[in-house]
Amino acid sequence: MDKAIEKLNKIHIAVSGVFLSIFFVTIVVQVCVRLLFRVLPLLFPDIAPVSMIWTEDVTMYSFIWSVFLGASAMIYPERHFAFTSIIDNVKNERAKAAIHLAIMALVLVFMCLLVYYGCIVTKKFWNYRGTSLPALKRGWTWLCLPVSGAFGCVYLVQKISHDFCRIFGKVEAN
Repeated sequence: MDKAIEKLNKIHIAVSGVFLSIFFVTIVVQVCVRLLFRVLPLLFPDIAPVSMIWTEDVTMYSFIWSVFLGASAMIYPERHFAFTSIIDNVKNERAKAAIHLAIMALVLVFMCLLVYYGCIVTKKFWNYRGTSLPALKRGWTWLCLPVSGAFGCVYLVQKISHDFCRIFGKVEAN
């Protein structure tokens, strides 16, 4: 099970990276087109400037997805939600596991709320349309909330189960 979750996390990080790449590419395209159409009319007065309004929405949507997917992906390696100052001062391994369990349980509550309210918001705003891309529903943007929350829940359940095993002595500490 741990190997499957580790593989899922790698795929999760890769998808977040794809959205981040889309973000950067659309930013570069937008900047290059703006620069190009400032220079071209000077050289060729008959050319009318072209605006690429769609890049603003694509940039915004891809950035939002990248941030939320990246944040939930970092739960697995514990690079996002970490309270090391508390755990580092405790010497007893079971006490460390209990504190870690409590922290992960609090984060799990937050992730469950993210899934629940993310579903409500996504359903409410599903049919809203953007101004520059009216064919794209805004619901796709809001869908990142329950998706990232669900991934976070999967990783946290795995972390919590490991902590239970560490507390009750069934598995050695990581």
